[in-house]
Amino acid sequence: MSERDENSLAEFFAQGIVPQDVPQFFPLFAAKPLIGAMIALFRGGDEEVLVRLVVLREIGLRADAPDWSPRELESHFAFFASAKLNTVLGRLREHELLLWNAERRVYRLSSAGRMVLAALSNLLSFSTEQDGELGFYAAQIAAGSAVGKLSPEAMAHLLARLAELEGEFEQAVASGSEFRLRAAQNKLESVQQWMSKANEVMKNLGAAGFPDDATWRLAQEIGHRQSRLDRMSSIFQRELAAIARQQVHLSQGGLTSSELASWLKERSIDELVALAGNQLAITPEVTFILPDVMVDNTEEFIERVQPKRRTSLLPPPAEIEYARDVPLESPPQLAELTLMLQALQGNLAAADAVVGGNFSASSYRLSLLTFIGEQNVDPELAPLAALPLAVRWDYGHDELIPVHRNEVAAMSAGELILLKEKSA
Repeated sequence: MSERDENSLAEFFAQGIVPQDVPQFFPLFAAKPLIGAMIALFRGGDEEVLVRLVVLREIGLRADAPDWSPRELESHFAFFASAKLNTVLGRLREHELLLWNAERRVYRLSSAGRMVLAALSNLLSFSTEQDGELGFYAAQIAAGSAVGKLSPEAMAHLLARLAELEGEFEQAVASGSEFRLRAAQNKLESVQQWMSKANEVMKNLGAAGFPDDATWRLAQEIGHRQSRLDRMSSIFQRELAAIARQQVHLSQGGLTSSELASWLKERSIDELVALAGNQLAITPEVTFILPDVMVDNTEEFIERVQPKRRTSLLPPPAEIEYARDVPLESPPQLAELTLMLQALQGNLAAADAVVGGNFSASSYRLSLLTFIGEQNVDPELAPLAALPLAVRWDYGHDELIPVHRNEVAAMSAGELILLKEKSA
């Protein structure tokens, strides 16, 4: 990176921050030549970018003879103006997307240019497919895994897209709209074909093993998301069935309000205007009356005209039997530990006081040691806290003390110290 580029990039950062010290920029700095090639290819107006892509793609498509002479290029791109074509070729050469062999006087696509075209070709192949982004992410994951370059970023993009789809479907269910539910159901059907392919890719990855725990967790979360999306199909059917039971039938022939609404959606604006002609009455809004005045007048009218109107009252409360509070019994480990420590005649290793039963019981007894010597504790902990003991942990001992019993492999070195002799 040139000094000018460094100064320009530093303008984006806070005072005292060096761009080279930001970890997120490390992979981008390492790929600076390839990124520069992409910038050169896509910088400028839409027309310039399209012309460069056409030229570069046509040059790259001739696999049997990758070298192009200037005369061959002029003949192949005869539909371009000669001056404009030379300008495009010069820019591609300047940024090393095209390589010029002065000895043989031929053009050849550079490695960076071919990599950019290959990525673009893969992207364009999925652009025309409905919901093809899932297939694109799955293809990226499968291709990366096949050559030992599995990309966690591609897996994160797939997971994010699945999360977006799940949120979109959940909103359709929460709306209760038949039209949104049917649209979501159709979208799910198109998504499922890509999800099945992505699922096969993830199965193959699982069989081959994942390179690290983070990638394994991403794959596991992707599987959970796909399972939840698969269950959406039954949720849509259940909600649509519930809506069907609540549909209003408008005639003896079985016509429903949903069918009428669907038919109206297919009509043009002019047809709707003709249908509504002389059919709808215009009701003016009484904006000259204050809402609170309208409420007062309405209440007065109801009290005067309908004095004997029926009012809904809640039924009297039912007789219920109140349950008495059940005293909470302390875990047996608390009483056992207290009795054992009360009988101490000298110091005791922490492991001998804690380990016993199983791992859960040992963990609980270890947590009880922190209450020894405390003043303000609950009544059930008071006998333990009042014991004349002190807990001392050997923090200078880096290694754990082996235990290997009662589901405990090792624990920190520590000791319970008797502070004074107990009275008989």
